[in-house]
Amino acid sequence: MPESVAAIGLTTGHAPFVEEARNRGELYITQAYDLYSEENHEAWRRLYGRMLPRWERYANPRFLAGIEALDLPRERVPRLADINRRLQPLTGFQAKPVSGYVPGFLFFDCLRRREFPTTITIRSADRMDYLPEPDIFHDVAGHVPMHTEKAFADTLVRFGDCAHTAVEITAGVRDRQERVRRLTNIIKAMSRFFWFTVEFGLMRGPRGTCAYGSGLLSSYGELEHAIDSEEVQRFPLQMEWVINQGAEIDHYQPLLFIIESFDHLFTLVDRLEGWMRSGKLDNVAPGLPEIHEADLRSFLDAA
Repeated sequence: MPESVAAIGLTTGHAPFVEEARNRGELYITQAYDLYSEENHEAWRRLYGRMLPRWERYANPRFLAGIEALDLPRERVPRLADINRRLQPLTGFQAKPVSGYVPGFLFFDCLRRREFPTTITIRSADRMDYLPEPDIFHDVAGHVPMHTEKAFADTLVRFGDCAHTAVEITAGVRDRQERVRRLTNIIKAMSRFFWFTVEFGLMRGPRGTCAYGSGLLSSYGELEHAIDSEEVQRFPLQMEWVINQGAEIDHYQPLLFIIESFDHLFTLVDRLEGWMRSGKLDNVAPGLPEIHEADLRSFLDAA
């Protein structure tokens, strides 16, 4: 591919290839690896290089084993095809490149099929510390190493089952307003649970509390803060608390929850589905996250 085209890059917010696909309504795309610029690869190198010592200190052992199993490259943006060749034999999961935001039901349905929607753009050099939307470093370096752990991978599939259960148990509600109300509460509960586990979860480890949540494992500042700061409250995960706890994205988390193991997390998602079927998620506390219209519509359309 000509150098002038390759220099365009796949930078978050400045990626014509992705923007054009989005404008055409294409959600699932290719990685278009030749479009990464040297600046994109340098961003990956810098992110990886400064995160590695913190992973070694604060990450759970299964995450570190996952990085090794995937042979995650340090010097360049990884090719998803290479990642998938190593990942699929371990747990059946695959990284699936997308053009942007994946509406709620479609996201969980991908997990049920052992596909993880993966952003292909990478943040710019002047935004190393915080990006409000995911990029490939968050998705691949933060999430995907955990997908090599069978119990964790199976838990993600159970999240997908929960989305199908939400559609199933609300499909028969004839009053549309009541159906929307119930779905909104269920989606909010699922989103909070996912946030405080898959994104910002802590667990017991051989050296004390460690991180397994991707939001922590892809954040240089928050990973250390989550484990060491006296400003953070850390409690064993309780279902009643998590599904009613607001999830705020624009600052370090002041409250985090601890699980005992990935088998423990799997049983908690089982319980979440049980509570859903019994109506315990129909009336959760108001507050963040707000449920976007696209997310609600994706659940309604799935019926």
